Amino acid sequence: MTQWIEKITNATSLEELENLRIDTLGKKGILTLEFAKMKSVPNEEKKVFAENLNTQKELITATLESKKIVLEKIALNNKLENEKIDVTRFNNELTCGATHPVVETMDRIIRYFQNLNFAVEEGPLVEDDFHNFEALNLPKYHPARDMQDTFYNKDYTLLRTHTSPVQIRTMLKQDPNTPIRMIAPGTVFRRDFDITHTPMFHQIEALVVDVADKVSFANLKHVLVEFLQHMFGDVEVRFRPSFFPFTEPSAEVDISCVFCKGDGCRVCSQTGWLEVLGCGIVDENVFKAVGYENKSGYAFGLGVERFAMLIHNIGDLRSLFESDTRLLGQFK
Repeated sequence: MTQWIEKITNATSLEELENLRIDTLGKKGILTLEFAKMKSVPNEEKKVFAENLNTQKELITATLESKKIVLEKIALNNKLENEKIDVTRFNNELTCGATHPVVETMDRIIRYFQNLNFAVEEGPLVEDDFHNFEALNLPKYHPARDMQDTFYNKDYTLLRTHTSPVQIRTMLKQDPNTPIRMIAPGTVFRRDFDITHTPMFHQIEALVVDVADKVSFANLKHVLVEFLQHMFGDVEVRFRPSFFPFTEPSAEVDISCVFCKGDGCRVCSQTGWLEVLGCGIVDENVFKAVGYENKSGYAFGLGVERFAMLIHNIGDLRSLFESDTRLLGQFK
């Protein structure tokens, strides 16, 4: 056994040590074969024979375990040495962060309207029924409220369903004789969740108010056509009659599909058009709710995520909120 002890002691790798274990203690190992000879040993010699084999087995086992501890420690040290990281070393692969596509789109829209002399107004996320619905010509039990079913609190306040309440608050706090030219960007909440809706999203709504007959649908149309062509390039713009409780007349605004250039594709449902926002002339009932008389105005609102999806060709709105760097890293 001396030569096997020497081989085990001189082993330089765990793989070599395992091979030596198999050669000595395996099913066909030397000691295993010696133990198989017990049946042919005379009875009077079996005790001495067995004691000798057990002594050799214990010696080889102890040597194997001792050597294994040494080799495992060496292997661990080598691995740590090879995989160590120098945290003080400059990494040329580090990259700068980027603005989230929703924030970037919102900033672009805000800058555009600021250049047109629109003020930026903000309001609370938790609203009361008057500012969120009633002042906007949505009285209690009005069926149009169902489209904006949202999150209510026990004190009858709610998470705002649009940024239109900011328009109401602006008119109430401002001198009625002062013209208004404002946008209201911010977060809104509704009970929706699918590939084009999330419970929390962002809107930008605009309001222009001046003396009676000074603001017309023609003014609104000109502003929106210029804005949409600024955001999406050379697109066609069309206005379709629609219904909003707080504007009359009202219209949905479409642009020619930015993906198929109006030829028809899956994104535009083969129509060649994409709906992007809603607009209209402010309803007289809204002016009455805030105590305005002899006024004219227009308003429009858009979903920022919708614009971000179209600008960046993002197929699922929910992916904008999953913080997946594989998606967000594309917008640096």
